[in-house]
Amino acid sequence: MDNIDYSWDDNDKAENIEITADSPSKKPAKKENISTRHHIQIMRRLFHMFNGFAIATLYLVSFDHSQMVHFLGTVACVLYLVEQVRVNYPETAAKLIPVTRFIIRAEEQLKESAMVPYAMAVLLTIVVFPKHIALIGIYSLAFADPLSAIIGIKFGKHKISPTRSVEGSLAFFVSVFLVSIFILTGYNEQFEISILLVSALLGLICAGFDLIPLKLDDNLTIPLFTSASLWIVCTLFGIYI
Repeated sequence: MDNIDYSWDDNDKAENIEITADSPSKKPAKKENISTRHHIQIMRRLFHMFNGFAIATLYLVSFDHSQMVHFLGTVACVLYLVEQVRVNYPETAAKLIPVTRFIIRAEEQLKESAMVPYAMAVLLTIVVFPKHIALIGIYSLAFADPLSAIIGIKFGKHKISPTRSVEGSLAFFVSVFLVSIFILTGYNEQFEISILLVSALLGLICAGFDLIPLKLDDNLTIPLFTSASLWIVCTLFGIYI
């Protein structure tokens, strides 16, 4: 049976996690490096972006509300079952590490990965909010979160907190700002100054929220908070979009 070392240190930003699997034939152990949240892990970020972009675009151009709810409900259920199998049968999951290490972090090896809250959050966003508001929440999840992480890890020189930087927060703001302008302009069929103001305020609110060190998964909080904030801002300012 494979002997797997899943230990990690969140304060260690320089080294990857080593997972060792001893084969039954007692051959030398093979070590797999698994990244933590402190690493860019570009394949995971791109996977994150593609999933959010594909779901939101499908909702934008093809599926109606009912179809999206059924589709994402099915996806969320299947993901949950797959994750339960992966977590409860670590010997089998260890054999997939050469592939899953690109999209699953070290701290997720013995628990459900972020894919489950990701799917649940997108599903809840679509169920609760009007279509154009939900689209902004999902597109923001797709782009703002991974881009801010990439920029922050790679170029973040001015730290706001141990895990946040000015550069990363700026990337988050710009992502939400542009997504909001794109969707709202498309729904209004023309650009208006109110769209610019609402998008700028939404970007500031969401970038500020991202600085709060919550213990909740940001895949769950970002689309729901972004959508709720946009709805509230438009209501308070009497803006119909």
